[in-house]
Amino acid sequence: MIFCVEDDEGIRNMMVYTLSASGFEAVGLSDGVALRAALEDRIPSLIMLDIMLPGDDGITLLKELKAHSATENIPVIMATAKGSEYDKVIGLDLGADDYLAKPFGMMEMVARVKAVLRRTRPASESESVRVGKLMLNKSEHTALVGDERVKLTLKEYELLCLFMENIGKVFTRDRLLQVVWGEDFLGETRTVDVHIGTLRAKLGECGDYIETVRGVGYRMEGDK
Repeated sequence: MIFCVEDDEGIRNMMVYTLSASGFEAVGLSDGVALRAALEDRIPSLIMLDIMLPGDDGITLLKELKAHSATENIPVIMATAKGSEYDKVIGLDLGADDYLAKPFGMMEMVARVKAVLRRTRPASESESVRVGKLMLNKSEHTALVGDERVKLTLKEYELLCLFMENIGKVFTRDRLLQVVWGEDFLGETRTVDVHIGTLRAKLGECGDYIETVRGVGYRMEGDK
């Protein structure tokens, strides 16, 4: 899946059409609000991100993507204004994988997408974690119980990733809020309990891997 974040509807539709015709699954998004909502439902293989967007601009959104464990490894191609050397440098310094100067040709876009995916996939293909019957594929941002794929929200994925990479370690609710939701989050620790509950339910028989440590928080112990 490729997310195309572009506020110009005509350009956005053309990008999605061209990528779909080239064999990719693609969806168009108009701004940062739409991108955040889409990420709650699915982690894409690549993001095409325009710098000039209403609300939060592309640079702000790129910083946000690179600041979270669930999204930091998603390849990003920035779309910059023609001749904007500053935007190109800033984007690449912040972790963008490539850039396209507007106006760009659709076939050039497809070629850049293919090149970035080839370049970024080999290093991450082996990034998987297994605990009992549960497997997390970090390169695809997917979770499987046995052979069944589990559909997780962004926060559920981040929680699961944290637990599976720290087997046996106890996390307090406050620490989970800080790591997964960020230090600026103003919600209550009940938020953690609700997400743990839904995560356990989605994991089915593997839900019991996540244990409640009474009076402290949670930890993952794995298969019994």
